[in-house]
Amino acid sequence: MDIEFNKNDDIMRLLISQLEQKLAKVYLGGGKARIEKLHEQGKMSARERIDYLLDKDAKRIEIGAFAGDEMYAEHGGCPGGGVVVVIGYIKGKQCIVVANDATVKAGAWFPITGKKNLRAQEISIENKLPIIYLVDSAGVYLPLQDEIFPDKEHFGRIFRNNAVMSSMGILQIAAIMGSCVAGGAYLPIMSDEAMIVDKTGSIFLAGSYLVKAAIGETIDNETLGGATTQCEISGVTDNKCKDDKECLDKIRGIMDKIGDYDKAGFDRIEAAKPKKEQKDIYGIIPDTRDKQYDMFEVIHRLVDNSEFDEYKELYGKSIICGLARIDGWAVGIVANQRKVVKSKKGEMQFGGVIYSDSADKAARFIMNCNQRKIPLVFLQDATGFMVGSRSEHGGIIKDGAKLVNAMSNSVVPKFTIIVGNSYGAANYAMCGKAYDPRLIYSWPTGQIAVMGGAQAAKVLVQIEVASLKAKGEEITPEKEAELFNRIKDRYDKQTSPYYAAARLWTDGIIDPLETRKVISMGIEMANHSPITKRYNVGVIQT
Repeated sequence: MDIEFNKNDDIMRLLISQLEQKLAKVYLGGGKARIEKLHEQGKMSARERIDYLLDKDAKRIEIGAFAGDEMYAEHGGCPGGGVVVVIGYIKGKQCIVVANDATVKAGAWFPITGKKNLRAQEISIENKLPIIYLVDSAGVYLPLQDEIFPDKEHFGRIFRNNAVMSSMGILQIAAIMGSCVAGGAYLPIMSDEAMIVDKTGSIFLAGSYLVKAAIGETIDNETLGGATTQCEISGVTDNKCKDDKECLDKIRGIMDKIGDYDKAGFDRIEAAKPKKEQKDIYGIIPDTRDKQYDMFEVIHRLVDNSEFDEYKELYGKSIICGLARIDGWAVGIVANQRKVVKSKKGEMQFGGVIYSDSADKAARFIMNCNQRKIPLVFLQDATGFMVGSRSEHGGIIKDGAKLVNAMSNSVVPKFTIIVGNSYGAANYAMCGKAYDPRLIYSWPTGQIAVMGGAQAAKVLVQIEVASLKAKGEEITPEKEAELFNRIKDRYDKQTSPYYAAARLWTDGIIDPLETRKVISMGIEMANHSPITKRYNVGVIQT
């Protein structure tokens, strides 16, 4: 091992250590004191409920762990977005679980909470995946009601999705394990089966205080909408459970007896580990995002037996395309090559830049994978498309559009891993969040932005300086440097993988060694949903 490898390895391990420390804090939700308060009430925390519900020692992946990170500081923060979302297994059957975290503002819905819940439903809808709601929420967080209540992608969309999912035959199970009030009461009752925990669960359109204010009736919450009322009098809920564990056991019993699902038919054989040491990825990825490395070395540590069948290996070398297997599943890989390569004409091409020939190759490869029903995996590390007169005259926009078109219309499932840079149009062409990847995760080294901090700062400084000079102001080198640093610092913060994960631009940040698990579980869930749409790319100029 050389010095550079060891340096990279040390830095990656430090980043992963920081990731684990931040996750440990997220896992506490509103803090230990509030978890202990739940225990005093005879309740489990959201994560304890999920741990009890899911099969022990089975694989799982979390969605949106960093949602809300460093957001809503003026409201005391919203760790994890106030809700925990996990894809896992119950009685060997894959499902997605959504659990309100009552330690965070009593489980109240912030704007990011709504976005995270909608993401969970989106995953369920796309993959025909059973979804389980563990409800314990005080409803909309009123100080921010205008950002969560009335718009298309706000709170009400959840219940619209309930109805659509029911019509699609997607199993929805709800457990009322705490408060369930106002509009939020529709979610469990629009599910296929709803159960409620005695004494701690309650469900009503308006609580006792509002009832008193609205119609003058004096009544306590338990009589108004507790388990006895809703199971024995109204019939709103289906089963009354004595405590959290009995309620969760009831859900496990339901999942144990559901029928099998129609499959999409993605190819899988017995899995094999990569022959090359996976942990070498730590030393391969450079310590800064402007350095070169060979993406083939990463691919060989992600795929089964380190075997990769490259497509058009002599053409369009700034994008790598090829077939492989990940945990037994056949996949088509589209990856940005980060080292300097020679084009077919012998010209040098910058690593991490998409050229016309590469865009053309990738578009054709994506079409082939759709023709053969092979899921696609995108490994992003690109600064953008090549610019300049030679590229423009060569039709870079046309070739880039061809790639975006082929990728956008893909009917096979797509999975995106942000390894390094994800800048500008490269984010789009390589299946960024706007292009419906089934799952999108970032490594701790990932960065998402229109362009890098230094480049953005240079552009904005030039504009600012020109504007000030036009007004007759004198710009000293010191003032220009100060302006540059201020803009760059802001951009650098916004390109952080945590900034992206907080806003659900990605589903989370993972250790590179978790990549195979994420892709494998992702394809398994996608296999729940047969492809019914014919692949048609529309108009593509050749």
